[in-house]
Amino acid sequence: MPSFDIVSEVDIHEVNNAVDQSNREVGTRFDFKGVDATFQVTDTADVLVSAEVDFQVKQMLDIFKGKLTKRGVDIKALQESDIEASGQKVSMLVKIQQGIESELARKIVKMVKQTKIKVQTAIQGEKLRVTGKKRDDLQEVIALLKESNLDIPLQFNNFRD
Repeated sequence: MPSFDIVSEVDIHEVNNAVDQSNREVGTRFDFKGVDATFQVTDTADVLVSAEVDFQVKQMLDIFKGKLTKRGVDIKALQESDIEASGQKVSMLVKIQQGIESELARKIVKMVKQTKIKVQTAIQGEKLRVTGKKRDDLQEVIALLKESNLDIPLQFNNFRD
């Protein structure tokens, strides 16, 4: 039976490259001269943006998003936290969404079932497996999910005939 997987993954290597490029750009920009502003990748593959003033953090976030977009990483995968002040530094933690949460997975399953397309959708951890008798039905599901405006980027892989 034909099947494919629905996943939401971000290439961490590309995120690391975008962090390096963003750090380089912040180091060479005139408006950041003499300012202690950095991007750091944490142990959980999240990005910590820190500067001296909150508007600088917002500018740095725009730089980072631009670099991610150029490297082919969908910025829908970013979850920005609130700006926190500690001493003379201001920082923001940007979480990178990996995998599909169970609540969103159930929403996707429900959306596919409402279309009455003859496929089965199963939640398997942080991904979904869609199986059906016809390849055309699977392609309809892919088209449906591409049109729907979900909060995370979706990839369709492991297509088997």
